[in-house]
Amino acid sequence: MAKSRLQKLGAYMGPHWKPVSLGIAALFIVNALGVYIPLQIRNTIDRLQTNFDFSQVMGYVAIVLLLACIMWVIRMASRLLIFGVGRWVEFDLKQSIFRQLLTLEPAYFAANKVGDLINRATSDVDNIRRLVGFAVLSLANMIFAYSLTLPLMLSINGRLTLWAIAVYPFMLVIVQLFSHRLRSQQQEVQEELSRVSDLIQEDMSGISLIKIYAQEENEGRAFRQFNRQLLGANLRLARTRYLLFPLVEALANLSLLVLMWLGTSAIARGTITIGDFLALLLYAERLVFPTALLGFTISAYQRGEVSVDRIETIFQVEPKIKDLDYAAQLATPIRGQLIAQHLNYTYPGAKTPALKDVNFAIKPGETVAIVGPIGAGKSTLANALPRLLDIPPGLSFWMVTILPC
Repeated sequence: MAKSRLQKLGAYMGPHWKPVSLGIAALFIVNALGVYIPLQIRNTIDRLQTNFDFSQVMGYVAIVLLLACIMWVIRMASRLLIFGVGRWVEFDLKQSIFRQLLTLEPAYFAANKVGDLINRATSDVDNIRRLVGFAVLSLANMIFAYSLTLPLMLSINGRLTLWAIAVYPFMLVIVQLFSHRLRSQQQEVQEELSRVSDLIQEDMSGISLIKIYAQEENEGRAFRQFNRQLLGANLRLARTRYLLFPLVEALANLSLLVLMWLGTSAIARGTITIGDFLALLLYAERLVFPTALLGFTISAYQRGEVSVDRIETIFQVEPKIKDLDYAAQLATPIRGQLIAQHLNYTYPGAKTPALKDVNFAIKPGETVAIVGPIGAGKSTLANALPRLLDIPPGLSFWMVTILPC
């Protein structure tokens, strides 16, 4: 299932692979520059220890400042590209959801709450937009940061590097322990939000009846209950998230403390130079931010997973009422007669047919009134004529004769 969700996310981003590729390439350049700057600082410190020259210091500062400015510009470009793709994915999904809903029959909207469908087309799509933007950027940045930084750290001093990253496996264990809880709590939040949205939609549509029957207080109590349930779900999710993130960040910063403790001893023994020590500190600090973001990335992915499932349930619905393969577009204006013979229809799950052996013929220009007591089938017949209900084959015989205008 997780693989299929990743495949779906890949399909969402597929039409926009060019800006995604450009954004990831820009991130690679940013990380390459971020790796080169500490090396430049290390070499500068080591040179100045042997031959200090203030004019050289200003030259080294200018070089580092120029590289930092270039890195900042490219980083901004990468963010604009990747976050822009998230907005395009949001646009495409909303368009696709709306087109899909237009193909579905009225019975689908009777069985599914409108507020929940609105929530899926707005809040769930927004979660996927965040996942595509923030999570993809964070994941690519973390991969580049580790793949480019770790080899250089190991080349400077393998022992200090291993001690510095020794705490990182514990981060992965903690994130894994929290992942299932985050997913279930995020799904609970989305479901409670759907209930609130549905109640608001129903009350706004039926505000006249609420006023007529003086139901404001009852509806207010119902909304307060749903809103309190949503608050509880959000607080439970917040407690889990804000317990996970400080743990991940604390472990990431612990690596800096270990490096400072062991690194100063290595300098005293002459194992590494001051420049090497500063480079290791800068490299370890570069790994703190993407590692600390791991918790946020996992949280965004958990939200996105739930939202992908909720949206895909809409796309997987097959319309029950479809045009026949040989259906043709009729020219307008037209005149015709409508004939029904032995029309029968029973609602799914019902035992008594709503329409039973109905026969009629309506001629061009003829006005026909349909009368009968409640439950006689007037609304069912009115819905069957424009094919808002799909009459299964064999239950009726319909004939439409097109006459010249």
